[in-house]
Amino acid sequence: MTGLKTRIGRALLAGAALAATLGAASAQPLTVVELFTSQGCSSCPPANANLIKVKDQPGVLALSFNVTYWDYLGWKDTFGRKEFTERQVTYEPPLGHDGPFTPQVVVNGSQDGVGAAPGEIQSLIAKGGHTQGPELALGNGKVSIGAGKAPRGAADIWLVRYDKGVVEVPVARGENTGRTLPHANVVHALQRLGSWNGQATTLPLPAATGGLSTAVLVQAPHGGPILAAAAN
Repeated sequence: MTGLKTRIGRALLAGAALAATLGAASAQPLTVVELFTSQGCSSCPPANANLIKVKDQPGVLALSFNVTYWDYLGWKDTFGRKEFTERQVTYEPPLGHDGPFTPQVVVNGSQDGVGAAPGEIQSLIAKGGHTQGPELALGNGKVSIGAGKAPRGAADIWLVRYDKGVVEVPVARGENTGRTLPHANVVHALQRLGSWNGQATTLPLPAATGGLSTAVLVQAPHGGPILAAAAN
């Protein structure tokens, strides 16, 4: 009986600790804006500029994912990675598209539009609202996720490393030859940390390197909606 009481006490303490972490460190719910762009795409600079306009808007997590499928036009995108292209391709069937295109903006993993269109990103932000999933907090080298309802039995937990701010890239070849293109909050790494099954859980958060900022997304699988997001 004493052993049982001890185990129960430890479980209660662990639950209280997680609740305290979430309560102390949880940021306001975010609207996640993902721009799929390319330095080799002549239609993308206006979309990059539109993302810059919203990157500092309260409650918005704006991310630039540079894709690789325009590299054949003569300029290899300096930020492009195949896993970013794969992320966009995964989005297309649920969003009703046959294949990826640039510049595409996806909000909360559930709505999309042409990022270059005037006012399109801001309109999608207004329609998309904030994520409605579990509490999510980053701190003390951990990712803490509260209890809730997980879609299809489990959701993916994604770690995003990005360069917060604006960086300008001179382009020497391809469709944007001679132009210097600004990019906002450029993503440099995307890693799946694990899954969330609806129970409160804590995962280790790898330390960031190179001055990069961190965001974590809890997302329905196979390009589904983003349930929760947090950034440091």
